[in-house]
Amino acid sequence: MKTILIPTDFSETATHAARYGLYLAHHLKADLQLIHAFKVPAEARAAAQSAWPLDDYEQVKHDSETELDKLRHQLELVNIATTSARDYISRISCTAEMGDVTTMTRNLVDHFRSPLVVMGMSGAGQLHRLLLGSNSRELIDKATFPVMLIPNRPSTYQLRKIAFATDLSSSDIELIHSLVSLARPFSAEILIAHVTDAKYDPAAHQHLVDRFLSEVTSKANYNKIYYRHIKSIDVDHGLDWLSEHGLIDMLAMVHRPHPVFEQLLKGSHTQRLAKHIDIPLLVFPPDAHDVCF
Repeated sequence: MKTILIPTDFSETATHAARYGLYLAHHLKADLQLIHAFKVPAEARAAAQSAWPLDDYEQVKHDSETELDKLRHQLELVNIATTSARDYISRISCTAEMGDVTTMTRNLVDHFRSPLVVMGMSGAGQLHRLLLGSNSRELIDKATFPVMLIPNRPSTYQLRKIAFATDLSSSDIELIHSLVSLARPFSAEILIAHVTDAKYDPAAHQHLVDRFLSEVTSKANYNKIYYRHIKSIDVDHGLDWLSEHGLIDMLAMVHRPHPVFEQLLKGSHTQRLAKHIDIPLLVFPPDAHDVCF
């Protein structure tokens, strides 16, 4: 059985992410694994000559497990209220471990062979943050699995149209095929979005598009795939416009080591985007293949 991982820091945003993960799990017939990574308190780290007392460790672990149980109970109530006898009832489990979010998540993805990690776009204020902080940037940089980032308050719990941002690279074709396995249970449309500036050759561009779409059609057996060309001053602003005005419920893209993606995830635009984006962002690793949701 498939298991979706939900890292949480018990913030409001993380709770929204968990509820969205449950929504996905119902349709994908998957279970949920709530995970929390707790850390050694700063005062204990400062006392390098002494080990962290076992009693303190047990107390922090107990507190973490208590909070996870509360979140699990909330989700189980939603589980009961939103499913019928014919629906798949997702099983919800919890894991709390000492360490960092990235290492814990990667280990559990391997353990459960999870197809997806779902987490919040922002964390708990002065506590460690999941996105726009070092933890989620590190996770995305090192992930060999898809990571879905959920805004503080998703505008909808419907998945009718997914936009996939592409530069028409041949490696994207297999990812679109993988995206079909996410879209199909929802009967969602997949919008292939290619952003260019005004300085492009229409004839050469159309040739690339035709070849790309021909390969997509032969690879992905799904009749709800469409294409849209978006002209903008740059890719950054084009994706911003698409997330706001494209009438989409999710934006998917590939984390490639190029300046545009680095700016989107790490630069100042991310801070601006996070203030108004209200749709999930699905991030594929650059070497992803044979992903099946």
